[in-house]
Amino acid sequence: MARTRARPTLRLLLALVAAVIPGPGGTQVSIQLSEAILPRGASLRVNCSSSCSEGLDLGLETQWSKVELEHGHNWKLFELSDIEEDSNLMCFGNCGTVQSSASATIILYSFPERVELDPLPAWQQVGKILTLRCLVDGGAPRSQLSVVFFQGEEELHQEKVGVNSTNPQEITTTVLASRDNHGANFSCRTELDLRPQGLEVFLNVSEARQLRTFDLPGTSPKLNSPDLLEVGTQQKVSCYLEGLFPASEAQLHLELGGHILTSKSTNRGDLVSATALVDVPAELEGTQQLRCVLELADQTRQAEKTLNIYSFSAPVLTLSPPEVSEGNHVMVKCEAHGGAQEVWLSGAPPGGPPSPQVNFTLNASADDDQRRFFCSAALKVAGQKLLKNQTQELRVLYGPRLDERDCPRNWTWPEGSQQTLKCKARGNPSPKLTCSRKANNAPLPPGVVVTVTREMSGIYVCQATSSRGNVTREVSLTVKISDPPINWVILVITLLIVLFVGLAIYLYNRQRKIRRYELQRAQEEAMKLKAQAPPP
Repeated sequence: MARTRARPTLRLLLALVAAVIPGPGGTQVSIQLSEAILPRGASLRVNCSSSCSEGLDLGLETQWSKVELEHGHNWKLFELSDIEEDSNLMCFGNCGTVQSSASATIILYSFPERVELDPLPAWQQVGKILTLRCLVDGGAPRSQLSVVFFQGEEELHQEKVGVNSTNPQEITTTVLASRDNHGANFSCRTELDLRPQGLEVFLNVSEARQLRTFDLPGTSPKLNSPDLLEVGTQQKVSCYLEGLFPASEAQLHLELGGHILTSKSTNRGDLVSATALVDVPAELEGTQQLRCVLELADQTRQAEKTLNIYSFSAPVLTLSPPEVSEGNHVMVKCEAHGGAQEVWLSGAPPGGPPSPQVNFTLNASADDDQRRFFCSAALKVAGQKLLKNQTQELRVLYGPRLDERDCPRNWTWPEGSQQTLKCKARGNPSPKLTCSRKANNAPLPPGVVVTVTREMSGIYVCQATSSRGNVTREVSLTVKISDPPINWVILVITLLIVLFVGLAIYLYNRQRKIRRYELQRAQEEAMKLKAQAPPP
């Protein structure tokens, strides 16, 4: 029987571990693995071998530069260098007329050259969608490369990089901006997972970028200020807005007539406010705009209010002279100043058209002393009527007055009571008032509390004296004599004696009744005994 000749076997070795791949006609060609994973630009040694013992021709087909390092009668060792992309290798052998081959795949890996998160907007409005963009340049194999987005340490989204994607590639995800995102750091990270090839997961992290969010209401700031400002006065104006975030980042300022006011800003919670004290200058007289401007992020909110700035001086009130003797004339005059068109003067004769000046002459009397005159001026500004007043007091010099209203003529005081002689003289200058009894000049000082005795009854002469003369007035004081007072001690002793005598009489009568009752009973007992005795 003829012997069948065994077909030769070719072996392709990559590195150290071998895998057997069947060749045509039963010949076996061996290879380490079906694929090899290498870093880009690496070198690789390939050993091709065969079981053929004679007439063997071995070779290696590859696109890369190769060098035959060593060989034996049935093997050859090649070194490939500068491998830059995925490729296939084929080891072939001719053993006589029999041809065999074995192939393997080289897969290269590389880390991304750039992993960068696109710059975030300077400010992101709350409630709006924010798109995060991660740019990945390089990295292989793409099928095992993915991108993960982070907010701080929290994972937001993970996505595989497309196998057929362009290089560089942009991976995106979205975030709904909220107040909680303010100040948060965002980043992206690539993960090259080579664990299936016996390696590890390689990470590349982008630089973190901080997000600032803001929220603004749809309303304008609220302005608080008077509608009218007077030149030369200091007025408070303020502005506020609530419902914004972050209030600490908001800028709020006030402007008047194009001039920025020095203001103090405060914030509390979601409210921001600004307050300014305005020293109203004359150059701003007229109609001016008060503006409140709020700036937050790239947004601006403002409010405007029209103010009317006016000058208004108080009227001038003149008393000529301001001090006059009784019976002389005084000129009273009220004049408008600073734009006022109308004045009113108390005491002036009624009637007459409105005028910027009013005056009249007064014949001064004692009743006019300390009389206050009022001068009022009116100015119309923006439909409003404004008033300013001026007052002065007239002093009239006159002699002492002491009449019934100042010092009543008749007084009646109960004896033993506390009383005050209420007499007061009038006059300018103020007179000195003394009162004494007409009969013996005994003094009774006015306004002083005294204890009334019956000896105080009588006629008193009161005299008021000043540098402008004197006046006297007689007053009658009657002391009402009280009934003699009851001696309460005697009354109490009398009552006690009556009670004692009454008690003694009661006890005496009671003892008499008891004795009479006992005597009567004794007599009755004796009569019973006598009746019961036997006859002799």
